[in-house]
Amino acid sequence: MKRILLLAMCALTCAAQELRVYAIDVEGGKATLYVSPSGQSMLLDAGYEGFRNRDADRIVAAAKAAGVSQIDYLVITHYHADHVGGVPQLAAKMPIRNFVDHGKNFETLKDVGEVYSNYVAARAKGRHIVVKAGDRIPVEGIDVEVVTASGKAIGSPLPGAGQPNPLCASYRPIAPDSGENSYTIGIVIAYGKFRLADLGDLYWNREHDLACPNNLLGTVDVYMTTHHAKKTSGSPAMVQALRPRAAIMNNGPRTGGDEAAWQTIHESAGPPDIWQLHYALNNDAAHNAPDGFIANRSEDCTGNWIRLAAKADGSFTIENGRNRMEKVYR
Repeated sequence: MKRILLLAMCALTCAAQELRVYAIDVEGGKATLYVSPSGQSMLLDAGYEGFRNRDADRIVAAAKAAGVSQIDYLVITHYHADHVGGVPQLAAKMPIRNFVDHGKNFETLKDVGEVYSNYVAARAKGRHIVVKAGDRIPVEGIDVEVVTASGKAIGSPLPGAGQPNPLCASYRPIAPDSGENSYTIGIVIAYGKFRLADLGDLYWNREHDLACPNNLLGTVDVYMTTHHAKKTSGSPAMVQALRPRAAIMNNGPRTGGDEAAWQTIHESAGPPDIWQLHYALNNDAAHNAPDGFIANRSEDCTGNWIRLAAKADGSFTIENGRNRMEKVYR
């Protein structure tokens, strides 16, 4: 009995010394739960509405697995339905203390109107925080820096960054996007020596402000793929300058995971491992990760997550929720 108690105490202590991240499967939307070593939680986006509470239930299940009973900071990167739609359903299931967003809604077409109104109604029940590039989200135990918001990027490089980016020589803009994707919140998280970039759905042309002519973000250990790894985000000038050791792709079975975006990550220095929430059914096998790195293999799935645990020394572990396969990065 004494040995069991000691093991349980050790498990709690070890968890307290880690940044834990759950990439939650919301079928091609976005919901990523960050749990600081302090125990405070930050959720980036809340997936879709409807589907019989599917996405809210999956977020609650991940929170329970992480030992989280409330969301301390809900960060809504932008107001598209696959990111903000699930907020009212989630708020009905667990407390949300602080609602963080970029303020003004920059899009009135597509899937924003009613979804945005429902979010504003839910937001009114908590504390509302509007952030801009250069702000920090005050999650205890980790450093969360907002690097882009409302179409503006940070003006100065993050510590250790700012070097000229030779990849910019081959950069070419694509057709402009004036909708919410261009105004998304992007963050860089640091815990000791560990660094992670999560840029929401930041559009290709807006990435240029962070990557060129100088790389304002520097390098990271983990890259949470931008815009579900669609071809309108994830330019080589941005992704390959980050030099990630691993990438976690929040794609759906037929949403994101575009072959060109996948290849850009794969051609980064290393190359980095690519962990996918779904097998990309529109791609061939060469543009999907090995089976062990894919959390959900078909459209009819149970919403398996991908879990990351990072230590202050920069080491981290990524685990596939489907098969419990894990890889340790020293």
